Amino acid sequence: MAKKILVVDDSRTVRQQLGGLLTEAGYEVVQAADGVEGVETISAMPDLSLVICDVNMPKMNGVDMLTLVKQDPRNAKLQVLMLTTEGQPALITRAKEAGARGWIVKPFKQELLLATVRKLAGTA
Repeated sequence: MAKKILVVDDSRTVRQQLGGLLTEAGYEVVQAADGVEGVETISAMPDLSLVICDVNMPKMNGVDMLTLVKQDPRNAKLQVLMLTTEGQPALITRAKEAGARGWIVKPFKQELLLATVRKLAGTA
């Protein structure tokens, strides 16, 4: 059974790009367009192996989404990778304190992203 990954990004292009890359690598991909949709999807899918999340999104940003999701003890072990154009150390620290396990800056190298996904999703 393929590991399930949620991609949360307000850019349809990024969601499609990641979806294609991850599907080709053998993962099942679910998508959400913002942090609110991300929270709803995580609540509805307890079998997610990994969440890949943007930071800057409408309705709810990625760090706020992560903070909210991690307040639920059922999500304590959920792996979250931030994939964003942002690179400020203070923001990275805030995300890691909220529970992010990794941070990759866009544009990303496919090999680096896949290696990180394999590690975090437990398929390395």
